[in-house]
Amino acid sequence: MDMKNTTRITLSWELFEQGITKSKIAATLGRNRQTIRLWIRGIQQYGLMPFLDMYEQSKKGERKGRQIDALVKRYIWSIREREYQCCGQKIQYFLQLEHGIHLSVPKIYEILSEKCVIRTKWQKNHPRGPVPTASAPREVIQMDSIDFGELFAFTAVDIFTREADVFMTPQLTAAYGALFLQRSMQRRFDNHVFLLQTDGGSEFKAEFGEMLPAYCEYHRIARPYKKNEQSYIESFNRTVRKECLGWNKYRLSELEECNEMVELFLKRYHYHRPHLGLEMKTPLSYVSQEG
Repeated sequence: MDMKNTTRITLSWELFEQGITKSKIAATLGRNRQTIRLWIRGIQQYGLMPFLDMYEQSKKGERKGRQIDALVKRYIWSIREREYQCCGQKIQYFLQLEHGIHLSVPKIYEILSEKCVIRTKWQKNHPRGPVPTASAPREVIQMDSIDFGELFAFTAVDIFTREADVFMTPQLTAAYGALFLQRSMQRRFDNHVFLLQTDGGSEFKAEFGEMLPAYCEYHRIARPYKKNEQSYIESFNRTVRKECLGWNKYRLSELEECNEMVELFLKRYHYHRPHLGLEMKTPLSYVSQEG
């Protein structure tokens, strides 16, 4: 039987007045019991005819979507550009921090889509190889290197706190790798870690390997072509390129300038930039909280 909902509402009330249960009314009229309960409660509160009028009015035309102030949109677009095309969660963080405005992440992406092309999310649930895990600071440090033409960057990250270090060098050699190891351990990683993981590159052998026992208990070499085993440092390397040095090729003469850029980036990274994996805290604020 095809009938309007207003007819169903009237019938549901008449059947209810006859003492028929809401479950039986729902089965008879082909509606959910919760819907019948809401109809009857509305009629009891307002009366049959006023409730029918209210129901008809509520169904006229499409509801207007929530209107976002143009100034808020400009805030969102500005934060996106200022924070190096950051994600919706970080925009939400800065929007609340700087302007006291809270918007849901889906709404932020909806606003971003008005000016930006938003990439689809990475497909999850792909099988992944074993990844070293950490439950405390200095349990696992991952190290890697980045090629910038005539210059190279040695990088390191604590996978628990996300504290990181970068060292620009004119050559990609084990001697410079050993210098980076000594420098990063002394100024960033408290002179000792439990496990240090690198890839099998030559810059992590010879002098670098000889110096390892002074700074770590174990050295693990990630399996070739298994980038997920170096996922934390690979992610940090992308951040270095995206938010600091880009995908440019640099000359030897630009070494000092690049080091200045790196130091400014590391200061911002540790004190200003929130991290999704740290509950939207910066690495150093997270460390102080854990301590």
